[in-house]
Amino acid sequence: MMQSDDQFKKVLSHAKEYGFVFQSSDIYDGLSAVYDYGQNGSALKNNIRNYWWQSMVQLNDNIVGIDAAIFMHPTTWKASGHVDAFNDPLIDNKDSKKRYRADVLIEDHIAKIEAKIDKEVAKAAKRFGDSFDQDQFLATNGRVVEYAAKITTIQKRLGQSLEAEDLADVKALIEELEIVCPVSGSKNWTEVKQFNLMFGTKLGASVEHAMDLYLRPETAQGIFVNFLNVQKSGRMKIPFGIAQTGKAFRNEIVARQFIFRMREFEQMEMQFFVRPGTQKEWYETWKEKRLNWHLSLGIDANNFRFHDHEKLAHYADAASDIEFKFPFGFKELEGIHSRTDFDLSQHQKHSGKKLQYFDNETQEHYVPYVVETSIGLDRMFLAIFSNALQEEDLGDGNSRTVLKLPAILAPTKVAVLPLVKKDGLPEIAQKIVDDLKYDCAVEFDQKDAVGRRYRRQDALGTPFCITVDHQTLDDQTVTLRHRDSMSQERLPISEATQMVIKATSLSDWLKKL
Repeated sequence: MMQSDDQFKKVLSHAKEYGFVFQSSDIYDGLSAVYDYGQNGSALKNNIRNYWWQSMVQLNDNIVGIDAAIFMHPTTWKASGHVDAFNDPLIDNKDSKKRYRADVLIEDHIAKIEAKIDKEVAKAAKRFGDSFDQDQFLATNGRVVEYAAKITTIQKRLGQSLEAEDLADVKALIEELEIVCPVSGSKNWTEVKQFNLMFGTKLGASVEHAMDLYLRPETAQGIFVNFLNVQKSGRMKIPFGIAQTGKAFRNEIVARQFIFRMREFEQMEMQFFVRPGTQKEWYETWKEKRLNWHLSLGIDANNFRFHDHEKLAHYADAASDIEFKFPFGFKELEGIHSRTDFDLSQHQKHSGKKLQYFDNETQEHYVPYVVETSIGLDRMFLAIFSNALQEEDLGDGNSRTVLKLPAILAPTKVAVLPLVKKDGLPEIAQKIVDDLKYDCAVEFDQKDAVGRRYRRQDALGTPFCITVDHQTLDDQTVTLRHRDSMSQERLPISEATQMVIKATSLSDWLKKL
């Protein structure tokens, strides 16, 4: 495995070299915090989105999907609170002239303390070997307990200050923690100020009559304003959910960490409408369901953790993040929020239209409560990609770079390789490609020595390779190579192709849920 301190640089380099992610407008020196997905990146992204959609919509008979417009009536964002309260606390360093999110500076400071805990754990594990009890060590080691207490104190104070909008105390906390500017090393900070993140635009044929609009900062509001449309046309009974994937836009001043925080990004959200009073039960249910979805992809459970919010939005009665261990530390991957009836009530108030549900069981009208699951598709891409990228020592001074993507998500499921470009081998290989392409993404590759082709497919994350050689001419068998183990087996062509199809079958993966 790569060390975390250099893994992130390798992630960025690998993503570009192998056609996954490019800087947007690269030939014009790029556009900050905006990225394009290349031929392999778009395939991986589509596969992640499809796996989420199928598991959310197809496997649940009470969840349906929509595709709402990016442009929405401007009153939507007044009702949702985004016009008045969609802000980030920003602070400038007077010496470097650089602008930062004040809460992110503090979170980065916390991450450094967490790194110290990880270092202590690693040292103890090395010292005690197989007898090492990590949970006991975390609970009893004096230095670690002190670090953990410090983290809890900082998080609690930050949460309280942000909730009370006490920006002066946020600055005071930065000063007390002696946080310095990453560029200048200076502690010469301005006051903390709020900055609205929405992109404004115009709708209309002329400037005089144009309407002020916003690019949506989230996809959820498209679901809420369509609540009655979907409920009535689909004859939906509570509890039910509405899912959506799509682009959202935020004018992030401190956009960084590659595709983790961008100005144009994609969300996968589901709003689950429930009877008031049952929201806490459904909140816990969806926390469990969403974590199981992540684990179904075969990623080590130690890479995930729940972080319950100290600071709750004024409309929420519970909120938790599923955090993932990115190369730069544990960060939010998905949010599960109990939003009460805030959203529907606000749109009811501002539109003058009743957004209520008649419950046949209780014989009453009410505004449903909502439990939300919201995940960033780009963050999920980065989580999958960074976790999969590994450098393996093969011994004898040899190594390989391999992208151990879950087979269901890999851009290409199998590469078919004729050993040489003659003797009829390319024709047999092409026939296998033509037969397989109706079931899975397949690539024909005949350039370079077969060993080099294996290494390239490893780096692309292709789970299987089928090699056609001269023995194939005699007995219609091929070599099936497995990416992760590098093991090879000789099989009839039909058996090899069926094994690939089964291993990359979406239905088989969904059944794990």
